[in-house]
Amino acid sequence: MTSDVTVCGLGYVGLALAHGASLAGLRVTGYDIDAGVVEALGAGRSHVDDVSDADLAAMAANGFTATTDPTVLAGSDVVTICVPTPLDYLGQPDLGPVRAASAAVATQLRPGMLVVLESTSYPGTTEEVVRPILEKGSGLNAGIDFHLAFSPERIDPGNSFATLANTPKVVGGATGACAAAATAFYERFIEKVVAAKGTREAEMAKLLENTYRHVNIGLVNEIAMLCHSLGIDVWNVIECASSKPFGFHPFRPGPGVGGHCIPVDPHYLAYRARELGLTTGLIERAEQINAGMPGYVVDRCEDLVRRRGRGLDGTRTLLLGVTYKANIADVRMTPAYQVAQQLRARGAEVSYHDPYIDDWRVDGLAVPRHTDLEAALADAHLVVLLQRHNAYHPDELAARARLLFDARGALAGRAGGHIAVL
Repeated sequence: MTSDVTVCGLGYVGLALAHGASLAGLRVTGYDIDAGVVEALGAGRSHVDDVSDADLAAMAANGFTATTDPTVLAGSDVVTICVPTPLDYLGQPDLGPVRAASAAVATQLRPGMLVVLESTSYPGTTEEVVRPILEKGSGLNAGIDFHLAFSPERIDPGNSFATLANTPKVVGGATGACAAAATAFYERFIEKVVAAKGTREAEMAKLLENTYRHVNIGLVNEIAMLCHSLGIDVWNVIECASSKPFGFHPFRPGPGVGGHCIPVDPHYLAYRARELGLTTGLIERAEQINAGMPGYVVDRCEDLVRRRGRGLDGTRTLLLGVTYKANIADVRMTPAYQVAQQLRARGAEVSYHDPYIDDWRVDGLAVPRHTDLEAALADAHLVVLLQRHNAYHPDELAARARLLFDARGALAGRAGGHIAVL
């Protein structure tokens, strides 16, 4: 089997990349070690929000296939590594998937091939981790016998405006020739490619993008807590500040950060800094603030119910929206998890409604799910809006909920009585 590109890792990044390349007419193969994922894709069932079953059918018509057989890597001109880069139980970078994928590629590497790492990691990963594995396993030299580059993924799940094709792609090569090869590849299906000075600059750019968001979310969360203590409407403050046409970009408070990037990427940067004996005080402070937001939300909920003469113990509490982002079916590192944990610890009877999530477990225990929103609102003593899915209409929530805590600002300006807003 020969292909223009084999995508190694068929998660939300890899499958989206495979889809974009296939749409542009490239011959695409997918490789993944998860037999269940490969089997589902072969049957035309997508596990990724941004790639539909219809998209898979179109890809298949263009020749796309998925396999668990690593020998397909040898038949490709380009291999992209799009595997997860999670944190381990100590909160340190876990490059196990990157190392394993690199080892698999090394056994199939041939002269002239381009290998691109897309998995987010700390600066130096491409040169210090991936390159030695590829060279030792193949006997080939990067920059001489094969091309090596890093290009950070910029997939934004659920965003129909910033797509793979129209979002600029940063590319950093191990050499100038490597960068040129990677640029030529991505220009076949992405509108604009931005050249970084090298792999480390490209790796750092990705971490800067998400650390910027992490720090600014931490700032606005701290401002929200301060505004509440001062009796100030933080949502109106943000609206007013946003009227300035320069020097300000609005971020909005919430119950915490979740997903695949913001809660993880700053840890990779801080880890690299510690290796060098450096400190990242601002980043670490933002992490403390954001990690504390679920507890702050629960504290505010407890204050709300106490105003009605009761505590959280025995309070039927309905969580609305448990995904980390609106209108997608993804609960990775969602702050709703910690909110549910802390509500349970204080004796609340927790249930949830989310049109995108059929089964949700916290500490291994299933959280009761409601499918009838109207009935769920009528039954709950306390409703907590954690995610602004389109299915949730502020007027309906305000009219039907006995007590409502809005952690997303959907009811900004309506605080008072039975409604509290973060």
